Amino acid sequence: MDHKHTEFSSRFAIDPIAAAAMGTDELRHNFHIEGLFQPGLVSLTYTHYDRMIVGGAMPADKVLPLEAIKPTGTQAFLDRRELIAVNIAGAGTVTADGLPYEMAARDMVYLGMGTEQVSFASADTEKPAKFYLLSAPAHQVYPSQLIRIGDARRFDLGSQATSNERSIFQFIHADGVKTCQLVVGMTQLAPGSVWNTMPCHVHDRRMEAYLYFDLDEGARVFHFMGEPDETRHIVMRNEEAVLSPGWSIHSGAGTSNYAFIWAMAGDNVDYTDVDPVALDQLR
Repeated sequence: MDHKHTEFSSRFAIDPIAAAAMGTDELRHNFHIEGLFQPGLVSLTYTHYDRMIVGGAMPADKVLPLEAIKPTGTQAFLDRRELIAVNIAGAGTVTADGLPYEMAARDMVYLGMGTEQVSFASADTEKPAKFYLLSAPAHQVYPSQLIRIGDARRFDLGSQATSNERSIFQFIHADGVKTCQLVVGMTQLAPGSVWNTMPCHVHDRRMEAYLYFDLDEGARVFHFMGEPDETRHIVMRNEEAVLSPGWSIHSGAGTSNYAFIWAMAGDNVDYTDVDPVALDQLR
């Protein structure tokens, strides 16, 4: 399908042996996602990691529709899928089957399977909204719901001594909004802290995607991936995403503090189902 408001690409799944032999360009081509937020466009990446779709919508002076794409094989985008949209910029509205969800920065909305018409709008074209989109196949209908950042479950962890003082915001958890398989949250690092998810872990039951944001133009995050004994890195700019297969670590360190949205899909939604990796296992 060819729509003037939508662009999409596909990413095939990469095994750890193939990834270990890749150079910088190949790693970026297979795991790095850029250009998520372009005025007047919905940009989608269909991945073969649990068929997660990672995307961005940046409405400018017009309302942007969420249109079905060929890889979903359905008439409407959410016929057999669920969706989470997180706003990371100016105020905006996600409208689902005529019901508007007004969202400030860092608010999130969950839309259940079967939602027929979805659109995105900015409250102020001078300060447009940027909606980070995450979608995975669904097997039953759960109610759509808005989750404001103030309603997320918050944990304050780490310390300045270990350069990882941070706040974790769980949007989706067992006592909150129900989903089929999407799990999404956000981590905000405090000034002076740069490390995320270290010591690291893997979880072969779930893939993961990171969106790094709130970075200055000249700042970078060095995202670490790969099997624990065969690590690689990808240099990330502001508002770029990276895919993490189930076999890979997902960790990073920035040239300054930043925020990132983490999202998972797979066999379960259990936060604690991880396989820890000790520092002396990393190579």
